[in-house]
Amino acid sequence: MSKSALNDSQLVLLYKNGNEEAFKTLVERHKSRIYTAVYLIVKDSEIAEDLLQDAFVKAINTIQSGRYNEEGKFLPWILRIAHNLAIDYFRKQKRYPVINMEYSNPVFNTVEFSEGTYEDEQIRQETHTLLYQLIAELPDAQRDVLIRRHFMQMSFQEIADATGVSINTALGRMRYALINLRKKMESNNIAYDQNLYPG
Repeated sequence: MSKSALNDSQLVLLYKNGNEEAFKTLVERHKSRIYTAVYLIVKDSEIAEDLLQDAFVKAINTIQSGRYNEEGKFLPWILRIAHNLAIDYFRKQKRYPVINMEYSNPVFNTVEFSEGTYEDEQIRQETHTLLYQLIAELPDAQRDVLIRRHFMQMSFQEIADATGVSINTALGRMRYALINLRKKMESNNIAYDQNLYPG
């Protein structure tokens, strides 16, 4: 069986047992996703590349030391490592990160645009740009939980643990983020997926 057909947990186990190629497969499988997650925070391609490398080095050290216990959750685990490295970078710079909303962000790929006028690509991009601006206007806590939930695919328990709040607080912030975003979208005549942005 080729390594590309193995799941993350199987690849981690192979790597623990000395198979270097298994970790290379993990890197190739996830590096684009992790890089994008970091770039959304630092907004600098060279810094994002450096932090990506740092994240994988930290993952290697953790696995080799026998401290890795995230069975079946390699991607969320290394995304948390990369996210924390990005935040640490900003703390050292004494700046606070501003989320950069790229067109590739999956939060927006699920937005349903109405047919007709929105099929024009220029209008579509202008609408996306407005949508990112609306996200940027959300309160920091609401914007943070939305990014963690939709982009990083963290569970609400993981979000609660990472941000030091109760799971109910995390859920509440997400609910208000979606409500506020829905209202902003409606007032700007942006069509949206009712399932993603419920009332």
